[in-house]
Amino acid sequence: MSKEFRHILRITDADVDGTLKVSFALRKIKGISLNLANAILKKAGIDPHTRAGFLTEADVEKIEEIIEDPVKHGIPNWFLNRRKDLETGKDQHLISADLVLKTKTDIEQMKVMKSWRGYRHAYGLKVRGQRTKTTGRSGKALGVKKKALVRPAAPEGG
Repeated sequence: MSKEFRHILRITDADVDGTLKVSFALRKIKGISLNLANAILKKAGIDPHTRAGFLTEADVEKIEEIIEDPVKHGIPNWFLNRRKDLETGKDQHLISADLVLKTKTDIEQMKVMKSWRGYRHAYGLKVRGQRTKTTGRSGKALGVKKKALVRPAAPEGG
């Protein structure tokens, strides 16, 4: 096993920058936070301060295995991003395209149910209780109009 540096790694179908430290490089995978990345590295037995480009293939496989099923490797349920799934009732952790697809289907389901959140999503309004009186305005700006500057006419025949 040579310690050859790789500038780009492929971890769970995502390109990861090899110049970053491993914990920050794992954050580039959609669905993995810094805390989860540190927990994964601790379970894999990898030093979080090493550069991602120096990881061996065995290390990458170990990381991918833990990302695939974090609960099986002893990572607590509260780290997961999809607990008590509506269809299966199980705790899951979704990453990359699966996470995006599941979020879109959840929003579509809320729209079909005509829930309050679905209504807000459908009409492009704020969903999470933010104020809307002054922020989130789209379209024409409100307020005082400035007078248009009048330019003097150019002399003719000059």
